[in-house]
Amino acid sequence: MKKQIILLMTDTTRKDMLGCYGDERMKTPNLDRLAAQGLRYENAYTCQPVCGPARSAIFTGVFPHSNGMVTNSVALGDNVKTVGQRLSDHNIHCGYIGKWHLDGGDYFGLGKCPEGWDEEYWYDMRCYLEELTAEERIKSRKSDTSYEEDMSEDFTYAHQCSNRALDFLEKYKEEDFFLVVSYDEPHGPSLCPAPYNTMYSGFKFADNPNFQDDLSKKPFMQRLWAGDALHSSIQEINRPSKQLALFLGCNSFVDYEMGRVIDKIDELLPDALVIYTSDHGDMLGAHRLQMKNATAYKEVANIPLIIRGGEKGKVITEPASHIDLTPTIMDYMGLPVPKLLEGKSMLPQIRNHEEKINDEVYLEFTRYETDHDGFGGLQMMRAVVNERYKLVIHLLDSDELYDMEKDPYEIHNLINNEEYSCVRNELHDLLLEHMNQTRDPYRGYQWGVRPWRKDKTARWENDGYTRQRENEEYEPRQLDYDTGLPMITAVRKKTTMDEKR
Repeated sequence: MKKQIILLMTDTTRKDMLGCYGDERMKTPNLDRLAAQGLRYENAYTCQPVCGPARSAIFTGVFPHSNGMVTNSVALGDNVKTVGQRLSDHNIHCGYIGKWHLDGGDYFGLGKCPEGWDEEYWYDMRCYLEELTAEERIKSRKSDTSYEEDMSEDFTYAHQCSNRALDFLEKYKEEDFFLVVSYDEPHGPSLCPAPYNTMYSGFKFADNPNFQDDLSKKPFMQRLWAGDALHSSIQEINRPSKQLALFLGCNSFVDYEMGRVIDKIDELLPDALVIYTSDHGDMLGAHRLQMKNATAYKEVANIPLIIRGGEKGKVITEPASHIDLTPTIMDYMGLPVPKLLEGKSMLPQIRNHEEKINDEVYLEFTRYETDHDGFGGLQMMRAVVNERYKLVIHLLDSDELYDMEKDPYEIHNLINNEEYSCVRNELHDLLLEHMNQTRDPYRGYQWGVRPWRKDKTARWENDGYTRQRENEEYEPRQLDYDTGLPMITAVRKKTTMDEKR
């Protein structure tokens, strides 16, 4: 049997924007059908809720702090290999069609195909814009274009991406391959033709308590982020708007476009592994906030994840993470999972939903002021999530702890509640260890010495160990600082100059 994987991806799709996740008002019949035929993950998390870093983890299998892309407009490290490079080096054909956002360029990319991917099918957003006239480019960036009489699906980036995907599937249906179809939609300007452009006119979300979260016990950053909405009524925050209606309409439109690809997969490659996910979500007024930033709230961090190609019609409630997608893809292709990767293969769970992959998952935020995104300036966050609890550490602010079983809307911050101290501290220790194990370059005693963690003391040497990079696939083994010889072990006790003397 051929080994074929198609990864479908959208930008800024919240989990609750798919009908299969519970809101029947959301018209996403193609993704709903995919979910019914595969596994639907309830507690899947992005590694960082912002476009570039989220994608960096998906396509490298290492966290943003490891691959260097900790914020938008910063490129992957030169020694970081994508899954496309890894697979193509084993003679597996790899195609990437759509938004990339990993080359350090602006929002649209540089138009240059990276190593490991088929140049014939490379089609980032710059490629799309360069096909348009100057006048068409401007139209493509305005939401109001959706309401013009001559607006058609042919004009959209989504449609052009789907067309190329259909061609790829026809051409390589007899080969092993990995194909990514990465849509920019429904991300603004959310272009879509009729009837999608007005499909959600008058829509508003069901009222829930977190629209009126006063943020008084939350990080100060969130109150700044909320701005004038901090004192707005629920009617002002959760209300119908033209912008929201178009965003959701575009979400249904990109479902239609993905349906074209899924139909072709069903026709030609019914046994292929099909993965759907989104890079992150959008607050859309929840907790009085808009867009995304340094937060682990479900609205931006708990992303949709659907996998078809194993068991059918099952729902997974254990934590899942984007960090596991690259190991899963390599495992499915029959390749060894490199030691350097920081996730695990989900293949056993895909084949048997009772298999548990993660007890907890991790996410982060490391944003600083750059030319594309700098809202709030410097923001440093690390978080750990299990099936019930979520601990969020903000290095320069106050921290958060939520009991998501008792408080599904994440309103009540329990960080200083001593009844939860055991759970809190256990999660904290796991998070600190995760930062060590993944060689997080931003780790330090400040993450451990929090106001609520009285048993932690600051140490100049932090955990007392040095950890060198281990990558045996694409570079020589690193050398020991003290001997100049190949390192015997990557983890060693730190020594000071005085001790060396």
